[in-house]
Amino acid sequence: MADEGHREEATPQEVWAILRELSASQRETDRLTRENARRIRELDELFNGQWGKLMEALVKGDLVALLNRRGIEVDLVFTNVERNYGGRRWEIGILAVNGAELVAVEVKTTLKVRDVDHYLDTLRHFNELMPDYAGRAVYGAVAYLKADESSDTYAERQGLFVIRATGSSASITNGRDFRPRTFGSQPALGGAR
Repeated sequence: MADEGHREEATPQEVWAILRELSASQRETDRLTRENARRIRELDELFNGQWGKLMEALVKGDLVALLNRRGIEVDLVFTNVERNYGGRRWEIGILAVNGAELVAVEVKTTLKVRDVDHYLDTLRHFNELMPDYAGRAVYGAVAYLKADESSDTYAERQGLFVIRATGSSASITNGRDFRPRTFGSQPALGGAR
């Protein structure tokens, strides 16, 4: 009578067959993991891209009126202005332009201090990045839905307009006496009020 708890030892051929099966299974698992990671990246890019467009549309919708009330008469508004310069890709979310001035707006869902610092660096190089706008006074603005790390206060201290997107509109949160910092090569002819 055979012992029910006793198993015969696997032959070397059976061990190799099991190892080949495990190896093939692992390769398939790795392939599926890479495919899932690629799909997650695509969905993340799609979601964040669409969310970014929504945020820009929300801010852009009110931007002209907001800047006009601050004494900057806007003639043209551009979104997603991109430029390759100095081996880097630069992007400005929104440009609001008139003959003497422009406001470059960085749009973030959640504004952080590092975003403000990065954007200030972009504004310092604005005349190099956008030589077509040389001679205009360049003002910076950050627009956001949520501000972390008191980044909105920090941005204002750095001379940037601070625009908060709220519900279906946006508003400039700087005080009425706020004077924006000029990043361009010339002071504004009309000046922001």
